[in-house]
Amino acid sequence: MKLKGLKPILWSDKLDETIDFYTKILGFNPGERNEEWGWTSLHKDEVEIMLAKPNEHTPFNKPIFTGSFYFNTDDVDKLWNVLKDKAKVCYEIENFDWQMREFAIYDNNGYILQFGQDISEITMI
Repeated sequence: MKLKGLKPILWSDKLDETIDFYTKILGFNPGERNEEWGWTSLHKDEVEIMLAKPNEHTPFNKPIFTGSFYFNTDDVDKLWNVLKDKAKVCYEIENFDWQMREFAIYDNNGYILQFGQDISEITMI
């Protein structure tokens, strides 16, 4: 058996606002959308996410997730410079002992989005 990918579904009671955040701030492209289901898909490069209004059968007070979403990128410094003034910063860009250069922001729902690049991939001038 082979796993072929992971597409998280983020719940939000502010679906249009969340779509705007991911498309206008992070540069995702809109995919399929179903108003009746309160669902949409978004994609950018090799990443796909789905956004959905909370299911009526599941209690939902606010968006919660006990972890974060980690995105690998090929130019973390450039991405940091693009995003640092457009979103609430969780932690600023830095090099970590595990050989990753990374930073994190919050999306409009409060989900933590981390962005990182292996230090060995970074060209130092």
